[in-house]
Amino acid sequence: MLRVLMFLVPLALSVYAFIDCISTKDDDIRHMPKPLWAILVLLFPLVGSISWLIAGKKRSAVAGGGRPRPRQWVAPDDNPDFLKSLDEEKRDDDPKRDES
Repeated sequence: MLRVLMFLVPLALSVYAFIDCISTKDDDIRHMPKPLWAILVLLFPLVGSISWLIAGKKRSAVAGGGRPRPRQWVAPDDNPDFLKSLDEEKRDDDPKRDES
């Protein structure tokens, strides 16, 4: 089992790093051009993958500064705009209003 893990973990890391490398925007890559990073990850799977994850891609700052975080998803029942739109639909579809 350990022999299999010693093969699968570096392989999974290399696949992840390669896909992350080719799917990253050119503006977010540091130190070298994207094709060079991809070749490094493919030729030297373990070292290239680790170096890509550490130094190759701009990471957003955890606290303070950095890129602004995208708006976080809000459940419909916690979204006041959604609840307001439901109330408006309810008023529009109310048959009692049409009879008056």
